[in-house]
Amino acid sequence: MWRTMCWTLLLAACAGCSSGRKGPPLAVQCWTFRAFSFVEALDKVKSLGVTAVQAYPGQVLSPEYPGVTFGHHFSEEQHAFVAQALQERGLRLVAYGVVDLGRDEQSMRSVFDFAHRLGIGTIVAEPEFEVMPLLERLVQEYGIRVAIHNHPAPSRYARPETVAEQIAARDRRLGACADTGHWLRTGVVPVQALRLLHGRVLDVHLKDLNAFASPEAYDVPCGQGKADIRAVVAELRRQGYDGFLTLEYEKEQDRDNPAPAVAAP
Repeated sequence: MWRTMCWTLLLAACAGCSSGRKGPPLAVQCWTFRAFSFVEALDKVKSLGVTAVQAYPGQVLSPEYPGVTFGHHFSEEQHAFVAQALQERGLRLVAYGVVDLGRDEQSMRSVFDFAHRLGIGTIVAEPEFEVMPLLERLVQEYGIRVAIHNHPAPSRYARPETVAEQIAARDRRLGACADTGHWLRTGVVPVQALRLLHGRVLDVHLKDLNAFASPEAYDVPCGQGKADIRAVVAELRRQGYDGFLTLEYEKEQDRDNPAPAVAAP
């Protein structure tokens, strides 16, 4: 039933199926299922017919590990547990964030080592401006991409112009995580932000909100809000975007059962 979700129908409409070209692949940000453990979230993502996930630090790992949360502090046993849980469900862990990278090389390497260990291709973060030279060096060393996320103000990266300025002269594996919902809250038109960041978008947190430029705005099912999701996906295709459309739904009133909104017809 969930496989007929509006996301899939929307992508089909925007991807120009008659041309034979496919749209970007889907992933789900586990924050959508933050009321559940990471392992429970995997089951819910699988039920949606999606095969890729983005994890975030701090989610309860599993009832089998009481008191343990998902993150780059894992023991050897917990690394193996996550890898097995993903394999058993046929899911890929494609990104990790939004994560605090810290300000020194040791803390940043711990995140990169964790990503490398689990085969994660993209780290999503909001790094301090002064660590960008070090971050670029680690991106080059590990071959892992870092996508800069845009929480609303007072986040330093609330506006796309700031992201563009910080990555302009750096390795192209340093780019943007385009959170359409937070752009809407900030009063930024998502399509315009994507055009500004042309060619440097590495990840997308795809959301739709009921209002524009309002801190009180809340998430609504895809296509029912102010983001103009069709135009967003069309612009990403125009740019040749090769990352994931990471679906995320944050409405607090729905946190115990977000799947119906994610899969709304």
